[in-house]
Amino acid sequence: MKIESAFQNIQRIYIDTPPLIYLVERNPDYFARMLGIADTIERARLQAITSVVALTEILVQPLRLGNTDRAQEYHDILFDRHNYTMVAITAEIAISAAAIRARYGLRTPDAMHAATAIQSDCDAILTNDRDFRRVQDISVLLLDDLEL
Repeated sequence: MKIESAFQNIQRIYIDTPPLIYLVERNPDYFARMLGIADTIERARLQAITSVVALTEILVQPLRLGNTDRAQEYHDILFDRHNYTMVAITAEIAISAAAIRARYGLRTPDAMHAATAIQSDCDAILTNDRDFRRVQDISVLLLDDLEL
């Protein structure tokens, strides 16, 4: 499916950790698609949402390697763009994540991502993790299914 078509009815998109990593790390298989998605988000003035869980996940490798420049790149994407929002985990999100984990068998971090997306009224989750397709409460866009 073309990126433009996939995003046609979306106003708020939740971005899971892997797509963020693909963008910043310039992953050769996904970088062009992520640039296209970032451009679509900017051009269409969509709201991009992620959670502090993603922040924790994406900073591990740069911090482990002492790569402060890479950590700063992640920070700039998540905090310095007007249409990107970082959502804190609340008790309500945690309870919702537990229910999602129980119902769909997702790992805790993925259940937290799904719960945050749902509680934030997102129209879809952008991920590359097929396990999210089990979640029936929100649309799931797999990066592997999208093309420029």
